[in-house]
Amino acid sequence: MNLQEIAADIPDYQAFLTVDELNASSHRLRDRFPDLVSIKEVGRTRAGDPIELVSISGGDQNAFVFGGPHPNEPIGCMTIEYLSQRLCEDDELRRELGFSWHFIKSIDADGMRLNEGWFNGPFTPSNYARHFYRPARREQVEWTFPIEYKNLRFNDPLPETQALMRVIDETQPELLYSLHNAGFGGVYYYVSGECAPLYDTFHLIPEWFGLALDLGEPEMSFAAPYAPAIYRMLSSTDMYDHLERNGIADPAAAMGFMASSAQYAERYDSFFLIVEMPYFEEPRVNDQSLSTTLRRDAILQALDMAAEHDAWIREQYAPIENVLRLDTPVRRALEDFLAMSAGFREADRQWVMKDESTNRPATQAELFSNLYTSRFYRLLNVGLLARMLKAEIAAGNEHGQIQAASQAATARLDADGGNLEAELDYRAIPIHSLVGVQCCAGLATAAYLNQG
Repeated sequence: MNLQEIAADIPDYQAFLTVDELNASSHRLRDRFPDLVSIKEVGRTRAGDPIELVSISGGDQNAFVFGGPHPNEPIGCMTIEYLSQRLCEDDELRRELGFSWHFIKSIDADGMRLNEGWFNGPFTPSNYARHFYRPARREQVEWTFPIEYKNLRFNDPLPETQALMRVIDETQPELLYSLHNAGFGGVYYYVSGECAPLYDTFHLIPEWFGLALDLGEPEMSFAAPYAPAIYRMLSSTDMYDHLERNGIADPAAAMGFMASSAQYAERYDSFFLIVEMPYFEEPRVNDQSLSTTLRRDAILQALDMAAEHDAWIREQYAPIENVLRLDTPVRRALEDFLAMSAGFREADRQWVMKDESTNRPATQAELFSNLYTSRFYRLLNVGLLARMLKAEIAAGNEHGQIQAASQAATARLDADGGNLEAELDYRAIPIHSLVGVQCCAGLATAAYLNQG
């Protein structure tokens, strides 16, 4: 398998396909390759749309790949769009890998439709935030698998999660590839266990597309690295233990996350892979030169800025809560964010003061993570607030407090987004580069498993 030849073949996508466009493309693929491709319904979304599994026959081993595990993450949908076509067209590649492939292009199609406002660009942090939607924790397909761990007990998975469970049970995949992506930063990986032969390849692939590894702060403070930018898969049990170790009296209530697809697939000893890539990057995301700021101080500063930001959103939300009329996914997402942030932040304050690994100068990458990447993600919450209020006004809610809060939220979104963009030397990463990294990393992992 010539991964670099595959990398060079990725189309120059100019936009992300919508849910309807993805589904139509799957059916065209089946029509072109009826002896290879089958499509079957494995469930229905909460809105009643069919969830379709696209299968490409091949070897005895099974790979299950699903896109849009969070609906603001369409890169993986495009990865499946390319990979499914390539596997059908390239008999030699399919035979060499020895897998039958099973794809769900967008597992949370209802939520992804709420993100389609930014799929055609312009690709800027402000426009992304303006049309952004990420569900409340209890509505996240990836994090609502059943679990029993200490005081965390849950067995009411979403219909989309039930569809994933059925496919995992049916295919018992050797490879389970959940196609997440980040928003701002560099490339990093999660794997279910040590896989040293893959590390050099994982580090090399982003270079083919001119992308940087993310060598700043990990996504979660308790992430365990195997190698630079390669981490052991996060789990809700790790999350629970982190909160418990750092003074949170009821971790189950504070976290709100249940089990993930990776945890569910442990019963089949599936190898699990995530390749996190951003829409936007900046030269400092992997700068390993030292700053004059202690890492501990940088993390504490980021936590303080987050607390101020959350307090501002609460100040806007409290006076209008009783005059809101709509119960929408965007509103539930905002309310869930307000409910969850304080517990995690307090646990991280406890951790950072105890962990001696933070008592050293921060690298420029770590400083950037704390002072700038964190600002990008806070911008998204202002976007949720502004979007919720615009929907109220569009539905005829003319209450004066709604009008005032909408103006304030829109003004802050414009100001914070404009300031962030002005202070950064950022670029929007071409979609074909993002697809290429995910595609090549997945194929490299399949080859590794086939050899093992």
